[in-house]
Amino acid sequence: MSFIDGARRAGQPASRVLVVGALLAMVASCGIGNSSSTGTQAPASVPQPAVAKPTAYPLTIDNCGRKVTFDAPPKRVVLLNGTSVAEVESFVVLGLQDHILANSQSYEVSDDPSFVDKIKAIPRANLKLNENFEVPREQVLALKPDLVISTWSGGFDDKIGSVTRDQLDAAGIKSYVTPSNCANGDLNARPEDKERYAKQSVESSSELLMGLGEIFDVQQRAADYVNKARADIAAIQREVAGRERKSVLVVYPGMSMMNNNGLPAVFGGGIADDIVTRAGGVNPFAGKTNTQLAEINAEALASARVDVLVVGLFQPGEKADVMAQDLFTKFPSWQASKTKTFTSVSDSFYLGPLNAIAIRKIADAAR
Repeated sequence: MSFIDGARRAGQPASRVLVVGALLAMVASCGIGNSSSTGTQAPASVPQPAVAKPTAYPLTIDNCGRKVTFDAPPKRVVLLNGTSVAEVESFVVLGLQDHILANSQSYEVSDDPSFVDKIKAIPRANLKLNENFEVPREQVLALKPDLVISTWSGGFDDKIGSVTRDQLDAAGIKSYVTPSNCANGDLNARPEDKERYAKQSVESSSELLMGLGEIFDVQQRAADYVNKARADIAAIQREVAGRERKSVLVVYPGMSMMNNNGLPAVFGGGIADDIVTRAGGVNPFAGKTNTQLAEINAEALASARVDVLVVGLFQPGEKADVMAQDLFTKFPSWQASKTKTFTSVSDSFYLGPLNAIAIRKIADAAR
């Protein structure tokens, strides 16, 4: 069961189940970091700069094994839901909001508070999500977009009432899937796409930005943003280099529907491990699949080494200090409970353009 499946089966409103596709990997992470909570951080490597060049149209790209050709930057884009905000937030940082015809992605809390209002200002075109929290086929086709974007391949599955990529092709409409999620929802995904999905990391967020930058001919904006984020993250990694690594547990209490034992959702594997590692910590549940994470019980949490607690904020009105204290009371054996050491994150911990914020907040808490 993926995090998306868990949220959907729990029947949560779409605005309250926005778990980014980066957290949906059903495979073990690529081993970024070590499951041991001892040792020190190695010095950070110098990030390679992203290089921008003007887009030459017609532009043909390979997206999940499909050739997609753009004759010009798309002007009427529909963003499918997919319980994600990675795509709409990437449009925001690239200044592409005016290219969006209809957006079905939203999040009511953000580690960049300005994003909430910026996303609310983007047209929704009266989109109504179906029982699978996706935009129905008929609504998409009626809007006559020139590009439809899904955070995962499963967003184009007719079994959930969505329009398929073949149906869009027949209507002369382009389609695009976030590259690191090509294998998510596609049982026939190519080996290279399965590997990319299994190895999601902070660089997957950069890949999405650079891909959109190429399609919309704003590659310099994308490169500038990516290079700034890489530099910020590298600076943090230099700060934590040589420091003893602390065990960092990341939980989202508001996503308890994703844990079969009614506990806060525990995040591990893929980009979750990468963020914690870059912040100078180690995830006590590193490398776990979503299936394994969903089965974590109170005993497993109680016995985990937790030096720093990271509370994920999911819904408006959630109070990180209140939720942290509740967990400290329930799990007094944690070192974090004894020192009251915690921080909070929201969307910066997902696939998307804000990962540097999560890394900074965790690094600061782990000092």
